[in-house]
Amino acid sequence: MTRAGSAALAAVAIGLFLGSWALLHQGTLRKGQITDTGVYSRYGDAVAAGQVPYRDFRLEYPPGALPVFVLPSLGHEGDRAAYDRWFDRLMALCGCIALIGVALVLRALGAGPVRTGAALLLVAISPLLLGSVVLSRFDFWPAALAVLGLAALLHERLELAALGLGAAIAAKLWPVVLAPLVIAHLWRTRGPRAAATWTATLIAVDAAIFVPFAVLAPDGLRASFHAQIARPLQLESLGSAVLIALHHAAGVHVHVVSTFGSQNIAGTGTHAAEIATTVAGSVGLLVVWYLYARGRASSERLVAYAAAAAAVLLAFGKVFSPQFVIWLVPLVPLVRGRRGAAAGGLLATALVFTQLWFPRHYWALADGLAPRESWLLLARDLAVLALAAVLAWPRLEHEPLGEGRAMLEALQRVRPQVE
Repeated sequence: MTRAGSAALAAVAIGLFLGSWALLHQGTLRKGQITDTGVYSRYGDAVAAGQVPYRDFRLEYPPGALPVFVLPSLGHEGDRAAYDRWFDRLMALCGCIALIGVALVLRALGAGPVRTGAALLLVAISPLLLGSVVLSRFDFWPAALAVLGLAALLHERLELAALGLGAAIAAKLWPVVLAPLVIAHLWRTRGPRAAATWTATLIAVDAAIFVPFAVLAPDGLRASFHAQIARPLQLESLGSAVLIALHHAAGVHVHVVSTFGSQNIAGTGTHAAEIATTVAGSVGLLVVWYLYARGRASSERLVAYAAAAAAVLLAFGKVFSPQFVIWLVPLVPLVRGRRGAAAGGLLATALVFTQLWFPRHYWALADGLAPRESWLLLARDLAVLALAAVLAWPRLEHEPLGEGRAMLEALQRVRPQVE
């Protein structure tokens, strides 16, 4: 596919994405929103007033999230309505950047027009599939940075790849699960020296972002990490969804408590579910990394296992807020063939199932464990679990390469020996 053709498809997809975004402000789609922008605006206003994050005010998120919190505040301090408008526009821009990242990755993979068009279409309509939660959460920011990092890597821009992925990790931590895959890929295709150099660059990028705050406010930064790690089993997690299903089907006693700024599940079996899902998630990530490292180091396998790592992290995480499925939006459409088609269908299913209970019916779930919403939640979580399995299962790998691309992959594998 030519560069002009790829650019044209990306431009059309951006138009569709912005149209989908605009439709979320119409009719029933805009009703009943549950937003986080009130919290974000307090962060942004505090920084605009000269306060230092983590030292002068508590910040729940990593420092790489600050740009998208602060920008909507500049010139609009104290004006919540203006903040919401500009944050909305900023997230639409981040979504467009993520779309461009997807197009660049597909270009590097040598994807044809049908595959490129289908992938970009799924990303373009994702706001409509997921609903209004995209308007007031910042998850398109780290997702865009992560896919741009992958694009830079596949276009042989290793420093930019470390910068993009490092910034993504500094924005919301979860993209760190992609780093072992990149390191294994570089080790296999360019040798241990290149892998070590890239790793050092990634660490340097994150050190440049985290260390100043660690020096200025070590206790505040430590508290931020603790708040993320120590959170209990959130209502929307797989462990909670299974316990709620058992509550309805078998009378298992569970109830909802509000701590750590979210609704969490408590009662019979919650501690066991928390341990089981944490162990399963850790083992799942190790399996994904191992399966990629032991197989052929190809670009197609890299993007598939990157999507698998993100899906495993979500499927077994203690916290699975509705907006977290945004992490998968730029990654899953990159996967090719029958596995990619199945994964795309499961992603679309997870997005739609999320919108069916959030935000308009969320409080029916949180306040009363409403049966309909409980089963929809379980369906969403099982769809993501199935997605992780489809992406990681080795026997589903079907990656026939064109003659020219196969030769390129072979040359990359022998390059370290020649050098």
